[in-house]
Amino acid sequence: MSSPISLLIRRASIILPDGTYMVGDVLTRGGMIVEIRPDIEATSATTEIDAEGLTLLPGVIDPQVHFREPGLEHKENLFTASCACAKGGVTSFLEMPNTRPLTTTQQTLDDKLQRASQKCLVNYGFFIGATSENLPDLLSCNPTCGIKIFMGSMHGQLLVSEETLLDTIFASGSRLIAVHAEDQERINQRRQEFAGITDPAVHSQIQDNQAALLATKLALKLSKKYQRRLHILHMSTADEAELLREDKPSWVTAEVTPQHLLLDTSAYAKIGTLAQMNPPLRTSHDCEVLWQALHDGVIDFIATDHAPHTLEEKAQQYPNSPSGMPGVETSLLLMLTAAMQGKCSVHQVVNWMSTAVAKAYKIPNKGAIAVGYDADLILVDLKTYRPVLREELFTKCGWSPFEGWNLTGWVQTTIVGGQIVYHQGKLCTYVRGQALQFG
Repeated sequence: MSSPISLLIRRASIILPDGTYMVGDVLTRGGMIVEIRPDIEATSATTEIDAEGLTLLPGVIDPQVHFREPGLEHKENLFTASCACAKGGVTSFLEMPNTRPLTTTQQTLDDKLQRASQKCLVNYGFFIGATSENLPDLLSCNPTCGIKIFMGSMHGQLLVSEETLLDTIFASGSRLIAVHAEDQERINQRRQEFAGITDPAVHSQIQDNQAALLATKLALKLSKKYQRRLHILHMSTADEAELLREDKPSWVTAEVTPQHLLLDTSAYAKIGTLAQMNPPLRTSHDCEVLWQALHDGVIDFIATDHAPHTLEEKAQQYPNSPSGMPGVETSLLLMLTAAMQGKCSVHQVVNWMSTAVAKAYKIPNKGAIAVGYDADLILVDLKTYRPVLREELFTKCGWSPFEGWNLTGWVQTTIVGGQIVYHQGKLCTYVRGQALQFG
């Protein structure tokens, strides 16, 4: 009988759960961390990596992505997206239900899980989408990380904007509810007011701060009414951050994307519709307030909202251009670069991108480098700066809003379940991640 796969990482600068560093070795066996010591004596490890000069972090858990499969594979698919994850240090992801068909039943959830088991290099979990008619599915579907409600910025079955329908969903069951909080009625009204304008910068005026604030207030009201676990996706405004600072129950969490921290409305003049996303980019003041809210724990963690479209689709004139941008390859780089600039610490980045996500979604044994935890690990180079280049991206859409940005923290090695999936620019495409479990 063959012994379990083992991996020995030597001489890494290891970030421990308390935020301190230790230069030493980590041994993994059978997909788990079994030993962390300054110097592990010679073992018969299957593979050994010399990590001298590199920093060892827990793998990123990206809790909001749109990987487009099934139905929209011309933009992205589970294989290409998981390759991009591996390159960017993302070892687990939670994916959204707006595929074709929509992920709103056990059958469509099972289909995604089956596809992921065959295609994904990293670990995976899926949201179930709320409609006006699928309450029984929202209560029974498993395994899922939570219920996704599009309160706005959506059309078709996944748009659930009426308070009576939302109330019914919040009143039923106990599963986490994650909301895209934009008020559809206000968006519709402002679309009429700004009709005919083709400058993509108007997108931030149509879907303005007030549209976000109204929806977040409603979600918060319903969450408090039923003490229902609520997560606010991609918070984008100072107004929402200030609302939560004043009134955030213990069962409510919120996230922010790197683009809402690092890009503002000036990006439209530089990259046009590549800067278009939902909720839109905001002012530099909003960015500053979001940063402070993240530091203060008002915002709990970071997600990318990776939502790729082809360059051909993005080249259409506004408002026909689609909203969304890729992010899994650049999110960790952006945040580690911010840490090197003094905007935060590396330990805070680890908390916001790994530890706090695992805690919020009750994902066991992930988000930290500790004995008994899963061996989802990344080695990063915090000394080398390189620009983001379009031709080096693994995402199928082939572009980034951060193209040309000079970043550090480039991932040298990505390990999923104790197996190397990415090393020094090359993928190990035979490795497969596992379906995530949720407590």
